[in-house]
Amino acid sequence: MRDPVPPAPTARGLLFEEDDAHAVAARLRRDGFDARVERARFAGEDDDEDQPWAVLTDAPTFVLELALEDHDGWLDVPEPPPTAPLRLPAAPKRHHRPPPSDVGGAP
Repeated sequence: MRDPVPPAPTARGLLFEEDDAHAVAARLRRDGFDARVERARFAGEDDDEDQPWAVLTDAPTFVLELALEDHDGWLDVPEPPPTAPLRLPAAPKRHHRPPPSDVGGAP
């Protein structure tokens, strides 16, 4: 029989200290949530020691945020996916009636 697959993380918190990250993860696990700690890699950062620690969890966002407050961490909110570009008109729309045609003919 296979072990159940742990749920995918739905929230991510960032902390600068490894001990704080492990403390937050332990608190979330005590509360019944799945949580793991890993190094967060930011683009352009060369020094591994300057990289923050990430806590990945399936806990609701507000639960993670409360746990992070005690350790000076912050919630990493992903950017929303890009939306389709707006379809803009090629030219301005007329909101006035067209000019009346000459009814009686030209003089």
